[in-house]
Amino acid sequence: MQISEDIKGLQAKIEEEYQVIDRLYQETSKVIVGQKYMLERLLIGLLSGGHILLEGLPGLAKTLAINALAQSIDASFNRVQFTPDLLPSDILGTMIYNQAANKFTVRKGPVFANFVLADEINRAPAKVQSALLELMQERQVTIGETSYKMQEPFLVLATQNPIEQEGTYPLPEAQTDRFMLKASIGYPSKEEELAIMRLNMQAEKTKVNSVATIEQILEARKSVRSIHIAESIERYILDLVFASRTPNKFSNLKHLSPLISFGASPRASINLALAAKAHAYLQNRAFVIPEDVFAIAKDVLRHRIGLSYEAQAEQISAETIVDTLLDSIQIP
Repeated sequence: MQISEDIKGLQAKIEEEYQVIDRLYQETSKVIVGQKYMLERLLIGLLSGGHILLEGLPGLAKTLAINALAQSIDASFNRVQFTPDLLPSDILGTMIYNQAANKFTVRKGPVFANFVLADEINRAPAKVQSALLELMQERQVTIGETSYKMQEPFLVLATQNPIEQEGTYPLPEAQTDRFMLKASIGYPSKEEELAIMRLNMQAEKTKVNSVATIEQILEARKSVRSIHIAESIERYILDLVFASRTPNKFSNLKHLSPLISFGASPRASINLALAAKAHAYLQNRAFVIPEDVFAIAKDVLRHRIGLSYEAQAEQISAETIVDTLLDSIQIP
């Protein structure tokens, strides 16, 4: 009875707050035609506090979408173009000698912002990518002997091109695991591309206005965390994650065992539950249903499953394995 009353109260709060999220969506849609999937994933990351990796071919508005979202919120935004000659100090900051004061002072890097766009993140070498690990997990940066906390909301939004191999460095598993979602972006439809073409031929560039404050986003995050999730759905999430690790323990998934070198980490369970709550919030709902988990599972799991040599030889992708898991695990 108490749970039912709590859900009713939260539902009323969500319906009031949802106007802010709707304005964000409408504002970003002024410059992003179609790509509802991408915008929804960006909002899920924003509402649940998870970093996002956008993967897609060139020209699919990945950078533009992140830029538009940052502009629609009254928050700080920095973009870092990742290149092979980048150094960790270029993004995190460093100690510099102040001759006038006769002492070393801290010069903070571009990561000190609410939104950090890591553009073409796979173009940076391993030492730069590893410098992001503390930043993404602990939400702090250590320069010299001092650690500096990031101001909330803090999101790393990264892009990468899946087809270019020359001059790129694959992201290590430790880093990809720190991204809540990996969204795979596809081409727009013919009608959407016509609208894109017309939008970019206009005499004046469309301006994105700030329609939400940091306080409103942080309040919405509290509501997302409060969304009710039944134990049966929590068990469903655990079944999906454990099936990716030990498929041989599930009678209908034993054939996947030779294809998986390692399964999803505990971060997958946490992020899948949080992302499902954020998805429910975007549907204006105060409780999670199995469809929320189903809708977001591929984005949470696709970058957390390691493929064996056998899977690679047979050209079986992680997405195919996730699809099999979703089809085989019983929905509550």
